[in-house]
Amino acid sequence: MAACGRVLRLLLVLFISGSICSAKEAKPAAVDGDNAADNSDRARNPAGEARAADGPPAGRRSGGSGWRLAEEEACREDVSRICPKHSWNNNLAVLECLQDRKDDTEIASDCNHLLWNYKLNLTTDPKFESVAVEVCKTTISGIKECAAEERGKGYLVSCLVDHRTNISEYQCNQYITKMASIVFSDYRLICGFMDKCREDINKLHCGSVTTGEKDLHSQGEVISCLEKGLVSEVEEQGSYSIRDECKKSIMRVAELSSDDFHLDRHLYFSCREDRERFCEHTPAGEGKVYKCLFNHKYEESMSDKCKDALSTRQKLIAQDYKVSYSLAKACKPDLRKYRCNMDTAMPRAREAKLSYLLLCLEAAVHRGQTVSGECQGEMLDYRRMLMEDFSLSPEIVLHCRGEIDTHCSGLHHKGRTLHCLMRVSRDKGILEGHCQKALQTLIQETDPGADYRIDRALNEACESVIQTACKHIRNGDPMILSCLMEHLYTDKMVEDCEHRLLELQYFISRDWKLDPILYKKCQNDAARICHTHGWNETSEFMPPGAIFSCLYRHAYRTEMQGRRASSETSEVSSEVSLYLSRDCKTEVQRILHQRALDVKLDPDLQHRCMTDLGKWCSEKTEAGQELECLQDHLEDLIPECRDVVGNLTELESEDIQIEALLIRACEPVIQSYCHDVADNQIDTGDLMECLVANKHQKEMNEKCAVGVTHFQLIQMKDFRFSYKFKMACKEDVLKLCPNIKKKVDVVICLSTTVRNDTLQEVKEQRVSMKCRKQLRVEELEMSEDIRLEPDLYESCRQDIKQHCQNIVFGNAQVIECLKENKKHLTQQCHQKVFRLQETEMMDPELDFQLMRVCKQMIRRFCSETDAKNMLQCLKQNKNSETMDPKCKQMITKRQITQNTDYRLNPVLRKACKADIPKFCQNILNKAKDDNELEGQVISCLKLKYADQRLSPDCEGQISVILQESALDYRLDPQLQLQCSEEVTLHTPYSHTLHTHPTAAAPVQ
Repeated sequence: MAACGRVLRLLLVLFISGSICSAKEAKPAAVDGDNAADNSDRARNPAGEARAADGPPAGRRSGGSGWRLAEEEACREDVSRICPKHSWNNNLAVLECLQDRKDDTEIASDCNHLLWNYKLNLTTDPKFESVAVEVCKTTISGIKECAAEERGKGYLVSCLVDHRTNISEYQCNQYITKMASIVFSDYRLICGFMDKCREDINKLHCGSVTTGEKDLHSQGEVISCLEKGLVSEVEEQGSYSIRDECKKSIMRVAELSSDDFHLDRHLYFSCREDRERFCEHTPAGEGKVYKCLFNHKYEESMSDKCKDALSTRQKLIAQDYKVSYSLAKACKPDLRKYRCNMDTAMPRAREAKLSYLLLCLEAAVHRGQTVSGECQGEMLDYRRMLMEDFSLSPEIVLHCRGEIDTHCSGLHHKGRTLHCLMRVSRDKGILEGHCQKALQTLIQETDPGADYRIDRALNEACESVIQTACKHIRNGDPMILSCLMEHLYTDKMVEDCEHRLLELQYFISRDWKLDPILYKKCQNDAARICHTHGWNETSEFMPPGAIFSCLYRHAYRTEMQGRRASSETSEVSSEVSLYLSRDCKTEVQRILHQRALDVKLDPDLQHRCMTDLGKWCSEKTEAGQELECLQDHLEDLIPECRDVVGNLTELESEDIQIEALLIRACEPVIQSYCHDVADNQIDTGDLMECLVANKHQKEMNEKCAVGVTHFQLIQMKDFRFSYKFKMACKEDVLKLCPNIKKKVDVVICLSTTVRNDTLQEVKEQRVSMKCRKQLRVEELEMSEDIRLEPDLYESCRQDIKQHCQNIVFGNAQVIECLKENKKHLTQQCHQKVFRLQETEMMDPELDFQLMRVCKQMIRRFCSETDAKNMLQCLKQNKNSETMDPKCKQMITKRQITQNTDYRLNPVLRKACKADIPKFCQNILNKAKDDNELEGQVISCLKLKYADQRLSPDCEGQISVILQESALDYRLDPQLQLQCSEEVTLHTPYSHTLHTHPTAAAPVQ
């Protein structure tokens, strides 16, 4: 192995002698062990015999104490002008002083050339190793690797430089550090660097390689130029490609200058004043000055040239983490432990990239494995660094250039450009494309979901919200993000925080692993059910959000009960193993509750419904409106969108708490009436049922009422959207009502079956008991709002507009209005209302207005009465002294309705079953379906009553009607019909019964 080749691989530079190529022209100079550098040539001038370099005159002596650089004629004036007097006797101190002079301080060209030859002699002295042996004797014996190195080939110094952080011996440490600064002052002094990069230097016009043509300040610019060329090569396709051997040399130089910013000459000169301003008390070494400057990079007073130099350094770190001394040192044991850097022979291989290190170690942390606190602290710093400056991620620079120029120019610092790109991606809904993938990759690398402080833009925007709404959570805890989501669209949220939060959550929602709490609780379930890979392994064939979709489909009973499953997860196997653990299910529910706030947080829904969102919901911009809009247009959606919206609506029916905005609006009602069911971890439709039952309580506000009614309306589109109804009646539906989808049609089908079985007095009802119970709940809910009976609503839409336009929906008020205007309704609407009344008279519990107005009276007089006989019981107690006047008025209205047609009086119809066709067939022959007979049949029966020809049961019912009519003429429709003018003339208050009551206060 060639000495220089080995040096380049292990250090490339900085170890002198064997690691620094010998100069053929330069003669060796003896170096004294006590002051090796100062006395590098006691008998010769610094240039030795190398007069070809046009050095200072040979043979110049400086007295018995040794040659002094300060006494040389070429530099005497510059030294006395620039360097403090106490340094004149120390050649290295003088050299350091002149090297580190300020930009505006020039030195003579002869002095500049003398310095270069002096450094060249120092770095090419073959006896340099012997000096190291003398100065570093104790250190060498304490470092096994160095003690074992072969002597005479320069490997010893190489080893000492590599272990210089462990050197406690003061003289040795100073000696190695000083020599390092000499080498880094000029790229031509670095072993092989000029040979390996000569062509690239010329191609990129980085400077001249001719000795003496450039002063020492510009030599740092050459390496800086090459570093920028290396960065540009990654960021720009088609740019000049630096040769591999030069790339390795550049990265090695950057790596070896990682502990002391003095060694990065370009950055040192660019940031010298900034260092004094921001990092005056930060000691040099171990990369501390670099980190301090990085932390102040976006200060307004930071100079542009320093910002530029720092950015270049950071970009090199992104390509090779070893360019960061502190990160490489802190994480070295963990990298080895978790096998994150297997290919150490290739410093610029994939394993060397900062992103690979972060992903590998973050994966270990997420698996619950131990990563040292020091390493995690370094990782946190560099994750924050990547989030602050998009330009450190070459993939984003390369693939998002168009979006940056168009939408995000001028927002470079503090992560604002990155958030701007997130917003553009979120608003456009781009699910593919190189820019989108680059952003998603960066979010995984930086993992801000684990610690919100990594995202500086979010941290600053949400600071006030965190201090008020989330102050109970430990700073940096991943639950902070969840807390912020829970307060989205509340009074505690501020607009800027809302935007930054949704921009970040858009990307977190597309990769379930980026929510650390979800990943921790569900990683085993995901591996078992959804066949996931490790945290830092991704599949290009897995669509965004697919794993979470898989999890939530197994978090609810609906999935296990045969709800429609999308094609992607239909092949997920095994019976028992399909159930999620309790902890995982809790986290899945938490995420679903948060994502319901914005459709863009559901990747599957956004992707499948992009067309429909634009077509139907482009104007729906308020929180939660987009999903409601899609549900409203369910029948109009394209099939793939309809399926995903349907699936989500089914989940809402099982767990309405997914509708976070609705739950917030309904908080007062829930606390007063539904807290028991709301506290259940697993909702099975009970909470929505409770909200519906208490929709007219005084605690119910408009937002909650509108939300509950909207969900009821959506449920009418598909019976599977009513979880309790679906679970209770699914077998009955499959058997008795196959191929029927709409809930209202299913309810009618099952209700008709129950009624027919009841009328026919069959021994065994075809509809199961559990289904009949839930069917009753659904029927009662539907009776409250005409919109919940779509067929009736559509038939009467024009009539409502004409006769009831000022009547609000709910409380069956619109239905009551139609009943009172029945004579003026269109034929189609009139028929539907007649059918509704016929059903209500047979089953008074479905008469919402009657049951609401007479609620207290039913408790007082009819608490033990069967629901079917409720109206009959109320009629019997109508004239009681304790009867409520409003209830009495409602009973009278129902009696009037009953007397218009025998079909609306079930008791009379049953009692006179034989009498009606026997005595009144001619009336029946002329009758039309669904049109009142205006009391003609009852008048016919009254005549037969007078002739005492009716059957006993029928006679008893007619007797009751006659008695009631005698007390109130309005109960005789024929009398009203024939004497309407006289009634109006002589009874001016006759119309009051038909005046529609305003919405009454809730009956307690």
